[in-house]
Amino acid sequence: MQPPLIFGPQPPFNNPPIQPQFYQPSMFFISNIVLGKTTTVTTVVNQNYVIGQLTRLIIPMQSGCRQLNEQEGYVISIPASNQVVLNIDSSENVDPFTSSTASNQPQIVAVGDVNTGFLNSNGPTMTGTSIPGSFLNISP
Repeated sequence: MQPPLIFGPQPPFNNPPIQPQFYQPSMFFISNIVLGKTTTVTTVVNQNYVIGQLTRLIIPMQSGCRQLNEQEGYVISIPASNQVVLNIDSSENVDPFTSSTASNQPQIVAVGDVNTGFLNSNGPTMTGTSIPGSFLNISP
């Protein structure tokens, strides 16, 4: 006869479900894109990106600017709380942005996680407590 397995108490905070609203930076829906030597992206709500952060644009077919779909760029300026300027040259051969009411909206998302960083001959180098583009847990 085998002895009973005893697992002990399981506190509710031991493995809480991931809540996307508790992580920064987040994904934001795009309301406008201004094309040029740099690309200015306006979001529907205020965003939480920082200068130097790597981002990716997700542009569905109905929104125009299809040439920018899946393009990555660094934030080089934040002119307003709902705008970022990316180092993506969109001055040539890019269709204009058009707003749409389709369910699939254009987005700007942060690239990276806490496992990325600068690489050198010794492997990843952590230069601070967070890496631009990393996701920070801000849960209460």
